[in-house]
Amino acid sequence: MNKEQTPSVEEGKYVYCIIKCPGVREFGQAGIGEGDNRVYTIHHRELAAVVSDTPLRTYDPTRENVLAHEFVNETVMRDFTVIPMSFGTLFRTEEDIVELLKSAYQAFDDVLEKMKDKIEFGLKVLWNRDSVIATLEEENEEIRRLRDEIGRNAQSSTYFARMQLGRLIETAMEDAGNRYVRDIHETLKPAALASRSNKPIGDRMIMNAAFLITRDNERPFDERVKEVSRRYEGLLNFKYTGPWPPYNFVNIKLKLEKATG
Repeated sequence: MNKEQTPSVEEGKYVYCIIKCPGVREFGQAGIGEGDNRVYTIHHRELAAVVSDTPLRTYDPTRENVLAHEFVNETVMRDFTVIPMSFGTLFRTEEDIVELLKSAYQAFDDVLEKMKDKIEFGLKVLWNRDSVIATLEEENEEIRRLRDEIGRNAQSSTYFARMQLGRLIETAMEDAGNRYVRDIHETLKPAALASRSNKPIGDRMIMNAAFLITRDNERPFDERVKEVSRRYEGLLNFKYTGPWPPYNFVNIKLKLEKATG
């Protein structure tokens, strides 16, 4: 009688990005998942998918998994223009990937041509609320007058007066935030090819943007980020990241779903 065997786990291919590459390339053993997972290319003509072997499973977007996905893309983009795939993109077989490259060949080729030698930088801007309010009080006579009046009559100041002050401050904060964001965009615009605004995260963030830059314009863009951060020192905090593959400027998710559906 045969011993009961453990069911084998079906193997698949995890896809990180699409590149133009004439010959087979390897990118180390830092693929997603457990162990040393070789990262290599699968080809159709001059297009290649950068992949690693993995069991067919759903990868949760944990910090470890996302960093592994991003690390491979960052490694590849040192030498190639990349079309980054969405996190968690898996195919069953090499043949399925070749079929994707064939069916979406023209679209991939067009995007790679448009994204050639282009990289992305991220910029998140958060404000120091107390410092901004203090600045607004200096600039806005009505806010300053009402606050002084409430301060002088702390015992008798009305609920209405305090509500009015709160509304004035919130309106002024919203106007200031919009003004800051416009100024930051205007400062960075000359050094960027395009920008995309994403939804801010949390109450302190007023700007969550991505900028598309040519590789040879990286230093001028850096200088402009430094310039505008110095301008708002003490009021705003700048979180500047990159370079990244152009995640925010390549939209192939629907095409990929059609190809794999």
